[in-house]
Amino acid sequence: MKVFLVPNFYKHEAVQSGLTLELWLGRQGYEVAWAADQRSGITEPADIDGSDLVISLGGDGTLLRAVRLAGDREIPILGLSYGHLGFLTAASPEDRDILGVVSDALAGEMHVSRRSRLDVRVYSERDDGSVAEIRSSALNDMALARGPLSDMVEFDMTVSGHHIDRLRGDGVVVSTATGSTGYALSAGGPIVNPEFTGMVCVPIAPHTIQARAFLTSPSDVVEVTMSTSRPSVPAIAVDGQFLDPEGVVDRVVVSRASHDALLLDYGPESFYASVSRVFYGVRRHD
Repeated sequence: MKVFLVPNFYKHEAVQSGLTLELWLGRQGYEVAWAADQRSGITEPADIDGSDLVISLGGDGTLLRAVRLAGDREIPILGLSYGHLGFLTAASPEDRDILGVVSDALAGEMHVSRRSRLDVRVYSERDDGSVAEIRSSALNDMALARGPLSDMVEFDMTVSGHHIDRLRGDGVVVSTATGSTGYALSAGGPIVNPEFTGMVCVPIAPHTIQARAFLTSPSDVVEVTMSTSRPSVPAIAVDGQFLDPEGVVDRVVVSRASHDALLLDYGPESFYASVSRVFYGVRRHD
């Protein structure tokens, strides 16, 4: 049995908890591997293959990194919160005993929440006329926004071959249900239950009041094609990580990934409890 640790090395408490977990897990007979990080001095990437559990120790950003490291491997991921928000994480040391939570996860006593991921393909044209492709995946979202040299972006939006509109504005966010509470929410999109497996499409500051957020089916393919009549250089980020396309960006194609992320929590009600805590505030009624 193997456990893979992904801590936020900027947070001393997260690292110390990782060391405590390594000692405790070793006594239980588990092999423990740590994710590589320059801040830790661990420069050789550890092999995540064969892991039975991935534990992220940090905030939501650390959990997103754990999901990226897991990739298409459907390994259960347990998020322990040492961050400011911790919306995606299952527990924090303030409200639960961490060793008890990890013990529950290893015993199979936690709820497995299947979270859709995005497959993102960015196509661009090199100077020699050839086409370059960048392929990435996301748990949260793909955001195409105006770059530092553009006052706005103009693009056509198509869903499974059906043209939606030509839009002008600051860009567009295509998110999963999990990512609906991130950038998409900031741009005016809805909060969506993570069991929804389609995509959430939200224009960013469109230059029209008619553009609205909309949801797709799980099998839909969203295509964002840059306008040639008003060229611009967009910034493209996948789960907050900026991509560096070669040449001029032509289009971005987004679809549901073939493999989900498996996040552990204490039941479906965890989502609504987090929504209440983070976005509405906990209100007690006498």
